[in-house]
Amino acid sequence: MTSVGAADVMAIRNAVLQRNAALRDAATRPVANTGQTTDTARVDGVAAGSASFATTFQNALQQVNTLQEQEDVATEAYERGETTDIASVVLMQQRASISFEATLQVRNKLLSAYKDIMNMPV
Repeated sequence: MTSVGAADVMAIRNAVLQRNAALRDAATRPVANTGQTTDTARVDGVAAGSASFATTFQNALQQVNTLQEQEDVATEAYERGETTDIASVVLMQQRASISFEATLQVRNKLLSAYKDIMNMPV
């Protein structure tokens, strides 16, 4: 059962890496002149210029919060004896933990970048 959980985590990791590569590629190449402005150009199902960084980051935080809440519900159900599938509970705990750690690392990088920018001579 552990290999199924590891496969799920690896699939999520690969999806995140693919999306990151697609966004990086879209940011580095110019938008083709097809009558679309950057506000309507679409990258991986998301409007490229329509969402601000704050909105994107807030959506990511909401997804992490949702995973944390689902993990809490699953853990409480296991503790009450409503479910006996410990593998799914542990998998949910690991997903929530990994998403939280990833968010924490992004926050640390953002703070580091902010400090670097604020320390730049003008």
